[in-house]
Amino acid sequence: MRRLFVLGALFTAGSLSMAVAAFQPAGQNAPKVVEVDKLKDNLYVMKGGGGNSAVFITADGVTVVDTKLPGWGTPLLEKIKSVTDKPVVRIINTHTHFDHVSGNVEFPATVDVVTHENTKTYMDQANPVYGLQTGQQTNIFKENGGRGMSKRTFKDKMTIGRGADQIDLYYFGRAHTGGDAYVVFPALRVMHAGDTFPTRDMPIMDKNNGGSAVAYSATLAKAAAVNGVDTIINGHNATTTTPADLKLYSEFIADFVKFAQDAKKGGKTVDDVASSWAVPAKYANYAKPNPARVKADAQVAFDESK
Repeated sequence: MRRLFVLGALFTAGSLSMAVAAFQPAGQNAPKVVEVDKLKDNLYVMKGGGGNSAVFITADGVTVVDTKLPGWGTPLLEKIKSVTDKPVVRIINTHTHFDHVSGNVEFPATVDVVTHENTKTYMDQANPVYGLQTGQQTNIFKENGGRGMSKRTFKDKMTIGRGADQIDLYYFGRAHTGGDAYVVFPALRVMHAGDTFPTRDMPIMDKNNGGSAVAYSATLAKAAAVNGVDTIINGHNATTTTPADLKLYSEFIADFVKFAQDAKKGGKTVDDVASSWAVPAKYANYAKPNPARVKADAQVAFDESK
């Protein structure tokens, strides 16, 4: 309950970016509605209650990528049953944040949970999200006797299944966190990029969980260069994007980090960056930056730069 109270207070504050607004609860008794977008005959994006979940139906069962906020795992499971009668056999978490992993505990204990090795560490630590939370958050996995915790990990790449059912997992380095996994369904030419590309807005650079400002752009560029991908599922965006969009987002991050680094070299502060940063014209459809998010990200860039 303490965890949910803290989340509710943070969401009510209204000073966070579009990525946070995307999983803002409407109220304690509001219905938990999971919306479905069908991308392919066997791949769906399920939205609402946190990060966008991918649901991939294969011969051996269902793989779910990300499981939303606390209390949203059961509605997600019910919605999955509306598109297939096959059981969920696997969860892949793109990263450690509570709006992507908390629903894990509501799935059957037999479900395999796969993450990057660093994400497993961060899930166990339950560190607050930098720029979003203050104080140590309770650990939903320990509260549930280890249920929903990562069971298998990978370091650089892992392949699960083969042929039409193949899933490729990639780690390209630090970005949003220190354990961001890119999930590719090669037969469908689709990638789930998690919150490394949440929306066309400033991301969270979560240094408490290994995130980086300086490394972020290069990580995105590597992901954008993966062969055989046409469609990107984003962490919170209402629609899918493309590898070209991901590459442009990499350039956006690079432009911001350089702006922050130049400001530091010029003797300016993170407050100066927050008040002066404006989205360059080439990113015409990007959101107006939130000063609090800009300041938090500028602090990460300052801390990593001489």
